Amino acid sequence: MAFGSGKAGEIPDLLKNHGNRILLLTGSESFLKNPEVLKILSLLKEHGYSLHHEKVGREPTPSDIDYITQKFNTEEIDLVMAVGGGSVLDAGKAVSAMLTAEGNVRDYLESVGTKKHNGYKKYFVAVPTTAGTGSEATSNAVISETGPDGFKKSLRHENFVPDLAIIDPLLALDCPADITANSGMDAFTQLVESYLSYKSNPFTDALALDGISKIRDHLENAVKNGHDIISRSGMAYAAYISGITLANAGLGLIHGFASAIGGYFNAPHGVICGTLMGVVNRFNVRSLLNNGDLSEAYEKYERLGRLLSGTSGHKPEWYLEYVAEYLDELTEKLNIRRLGVFGITDADLQKIAAASDHKANPVRFSTDQMIDMLRIRL
Repeated sequence: MAFGSGKAGEIPDLLKNHGNRILLLTGSESFLKNPEVLKILSLLKEHGYSLHHEKVGREPTPSDIDYITQKFNTEEIDLVMAVGGGSVLDAGKAVSAMLTAEGNVRDYLESVGTKKHNGYKKYFVAVPTTAGTGSEATSNAVISETGPDGFKKSLRHENFVPDLAIIDPLLALDCPADITANSGMDAFTQLVESYLSYKSNPFTDALALDGISKIRDHLENAVKNGHDIISRSGMAYAAYISGITLANAGLGLIHGFASAIGGYFNAPHGVICGTLMGVVNRFNVRSLLNNGDLSEAYEKYERLGRLLSGTSGHKPEWYLEYVAEYLDELTEKLNIRRLGVFGITDADLQKIAAASDHKANPVRFSTDQMIDMLRIRL
């Protein structure tokens, strides 16, 4: 992993021992608008690399992956490089894996296909231009098919972790404010959920709390002042850490909702996570307070409240309430859109709740409670 301002300029040297025929995946619009990304293209050409360029303008679908794979499976591709947001990185990760496999990507998706991937792939390089999903640190690629019978599932193998992640905050300087906010809330959700997860451990806890402190210090400023390289660096670090913690500790109900909603509706993943961040944590907090049991989750929320508030001396329950209030206020400050914007209605909530997995959430809720959470953010 290479991290730091200007690291993208070292890409030609970082790739020199891995062949010179590159399949480059980028976003459809951001590629032409980001001068730092265009520099990468220019540098690669100057150093004699042969480029095949494909654009991915949405969260990748099975047909997207199959199309790109079939187009290039007879080409002599040495490596796959994805430069873009989380969707582009997931697409690149999946393409690098499917260029060495038989059949369609659907055959290998968890809970959808029946085949198990052997883990062989083309050398894969992840170059994020947003700070959100942490895909540059994970072993799965999320593939979606939207519709009444849609799904959002992973192509997963421990070997699918990018061979090289190049994290250069300069690439995010021109990221629009709304995408910065949505991506940042996704990273925040991943850090908080992995920290609260019943699968967490002291190592993931330490990383998650460090990442959360960066979100606290830098997310709002990165949205308001996108060219602040310090805040962009802080968010890039937090996003990468969120990928590590989610891969090792798991996620919670917010991502359970996101998986279901993302399959049924064309709603950006970061928006779903961001809009549900406050309400799900408020329900968690209320349950823990009403239960009155000083569980590990209770103590973690107290610690989280201390970190986010920067204060000491309050009663434990004050810190739990503070977390919920902080997240509600942040959601409003960042103007995170509500679910109804994407055509979701009250009539859809039962289906969404029924398809949503609690994952490693510290509290379990009834279907009616889950519907209540979703209804609040319609």
